[in-house]
Amino acid sequence: MSWRGIVLGAVVIGVAASTTAYGLGEWHHAQTRATRPPAVAVADRAAIEAGPRIVFRHTGLDAEYGTVAEVSLADPGGPRAFTGVVCDRVYARPGVATCLKTDPGVVTHYEADDYDAAWHRTAATPLPGLPSRTRLSPDGTLAASTVFVNGDSYLTTGFSTRTVIRRVGGASYGDLERFALILDGKRVAPPDRNVWGVTFAPDDTTFYVTVATGGRTYLARGDLATRTLTTIADHVECPSLSPDGTRIAFKEARSDPARGSWWTPAVLDLATGRRTVLTAETRNVDDQIEWLDDDTLLYGLPRAGEGGVTDVWALSADGTGPPRLLVPDAWSPAVIR
Repeated sequence: MSWRGIVLGAVVIGVAASTTAYGLGEWHHAQTRATRPPAVAVADRAAIEAGPRIVFRHTGLDAEYGTVAEVSLADPGGPRAFTGVVCDRVYARPGVATCLKTDPGVVTHYEADDYDAAWHRTAATPLPGLPSRTRLSPDGTLAASTVFVNGDSYLTTGFSTRTVIRRVGGASYGDLERFALILDGKRVAPPDRNVWGVTFAPDDTTFYVTVATGGRTYLARGDLATRTLTTIADHVECPSLSPDGTRIAFKEARSDPARGSWWTPAVLDLATGRRTVLTAETRNVDDQIEWLDDDTLLYGLPRAGEGGVTDVWALSADGTGPPRLLVPDAWSPAVIR
């Protein structure tokens, strides 16, 4: 088996392990957080929303665990405002947000909820599996969601993905696996394809996404008008388009016998194909990266020794300088300017 196949196999095992850990962690947190006040300073929401800000999922072990929060872009480590909305994954643009959530209930089910500027729910869409990734288009009219599912015929064990793009408050374009796949210039229809991690271009039809098949991962350019996915690079996972539209940040799978498999942040220049692997970050970055600005990346990392707690880190997109803690007790960041 190729090293890429080994890495993809590790992804399946990692997903299964993280899913189990997530369920156990949520149960533990539910027992301990109900009466514990946040250990961070709390701000007025109207004051935070009056300017540029970062929206994220709060992961402090307290009564607000899992709640969407906001901090000022000018003071990301400072006071935060809470919205009252609980999410597993969140993304936001001016005036709109999308939230992937789990309802444990008697029978666990999942959904994608849309919210307006006042954090009032405007729509709810059922999801077929465990929430993983979500993104909104720059104008906030398109939403993408990726979930983990099981039961695909080509998998004997483990997980597959379902990724859907829909109009916010409107119709869905359906499962992206049903789009025509153009792989290395040829139209193909492999039964083992998986699609995940959408990022949108500024126009109303173009997006980028990861496609996996045959033990390899590819960056594909998607077109909603023609319902096509066309591969343009390989060895790319969870793409994120820069604000200026020239680069893709992603996580690159790496492996060696001593350490095993892990993901490292990297940046791809779309015009030249040049890759910059950001080796200043040595930890395992299993996240879809967000751009703070054209020069800086954001991503979440679990905090060592504190199950369920994560922090958002910042890293220079050109590979210089070490990572720095930007927002403690945070996950799933989205920048609003």
